[in-house]
Amino acid sequence: MKTTETSSPVTQENTATGRQLQIGVMGSAADLKYENLQNLAEEIATNLKYDNRIQDLAEETGYWIAKNGATLLFGAEKDYDSLSTAACRGAKRGGGTTVGVTYGKGLNDTYEKENVDVIIASAQERGGGREAVLVTSCDGVIAISGGSGTLTEMAIAYQASRPIVALQGTGGWSDKLAGQYLDARNRILVEVAKSPKEAVELIIARVREMALWKYCDYSKIPNKL
Repeated sequence: MKTTETSSPVTQENTATGRQLQIGVMGSAADLKYENLQNLAEEIATNLKYDNRIQDLAEETGYWIAKNGATLLFGAEKDYDSLSTAACRGAKRGGGTTVGVTYGKGLNDTYEKENVDVIIASAQERGGGREAVLVTSCDGVIAISGGSGTLTEMAIAYQASRPIVALQGTGGWSDKLAGQYLDARNRILVEVAKSPKEAVELIIARVREMALWKYCDYSKIPNKL
């Protein structure tokens, strides 16, 4: 079952700059066989009865990013599907804008072609360089499951002081790091969400709070964000 929404997206702008928020979804590539993971939280498994549950959670996350008026950024792969790409499909279903960051130089050989609006060729290798371009182009990131690539992206987000939300119960590094700081500097807490909708609402709230804290006149900050 897929969420449907009839209302148009309300654009979420960066409080400091006025531009549209850019939210990244990071997650496992298909070679990790994420569709076979069985360790979803009981609450999610009960409420969302999908065949490929984790992939559908990623798509649902992209959908809510679009419905909240933010732009989705994802890792555009060239050889197989991923949870990040599934989020791209969900964002297009929600009427949103999607931006894929790929490795190398080519613009036309990505796996996901039908649902991506913009491809950015990073001219970097997959496994570090491309991920740095992707993550630092985001205002905040949502992690779903994830192997070494997602771990790299979460570490880059932490170093760059980007808010991070982990979708609970999806396995991988998002579960391992949920509710934790990545080191003793305690820069950014990896916050925990129990559903795609909650993950999107939480990351947008944290991005807006951070923008206010960094750039705005404290005397003009409202009591309620």
